[in-house]
Amino acid sequence: MFAHPDMHARRIEGGGTPDHVWLSWPGLHDVPLVSAGELVPPGARAVIVAPHPDDEILACGGLLQLLAAQGSELLLVAVTDGDASHPGSPLWPPERLRRVRPRESAQALAMLGMAPPAWLRLRLPDGGVAGMTPQLSALLAAQLRPGDRVLTTWRLDGHPDHEACGWACASACSASGASLVEMPVWGWHWAEPGDMRMPWHRARRLPLSAAQLQRKRAALRCFASQMQGDPSTGQPPIVAGDALQRLLHAWEVYFL
Repeated sequence: MFAHPDMHARRIEGGGTPDHVWLSWPGLHDVPLVSAGELVPPGARAVIVAPHPDDEILACGGLLQLLAAQGSELLLVAVTDGDASHPGSPLWPPERLRRVRPRESAQALAMLGMAPPAWLRLRLPDGGVAGMTPQLSALLAAQLRPGDRVLTTWRLDGHPDHEACGWACASACSASGASLVEMPVWGWHWAEPGDMRMPWHRARRLPLSAAQLQRKRAALRCFASQMQGDPSTGQPPIVAGDALQRLLHAWEVYFL
């Protein structure tokens, strides 16, 4: 199984670093700006590799709208169906999640105003991607073309599936001539302003309009399985509160 040796230092526990702490840090606002055309040049294909259904909206729901507007070809790779998000839940057993979560993704993309993209579902085990990193890399390399821009979760994001997708994409890009862009999702949870574990020298900030941010918010509401509590177990939402707010700003951050 692949696991980065320092992963224990990137724990996703508790509420994490509050959103207002990030917003009050001047360094965040000093991150250089980037455009959609710089992230995915015209004529290049964008390959979005999402560990779980909803990561593609959380990480790059704004960029997806901009790519649709510039006419970029898009391949969305769903690595897992997210069927392990509610362990022991009578309301959300794995077989129901396998049906519902991909449907939530499709509804969310429609909410962004996008036509259905080319979609590749790999159905790897949710929570077990780290044990299949070489296989995932090979599957991705077979799909990639030179010049593709591959966007996936950051290699040190803190969630094992997210990190495995990052490493697998890095290897597949190296083998195929594609370029990698990484997206922090849970890094905002365990890191703090100025945290040198974050690669700030590679960070770029993509500005979003008010309308684009509003559509991203609306798209995330499609993920009822993740955004609502589970009355059958009493568990709170999987993604809520600061975890959601940290990814709902008038910009998105990418690591080039």
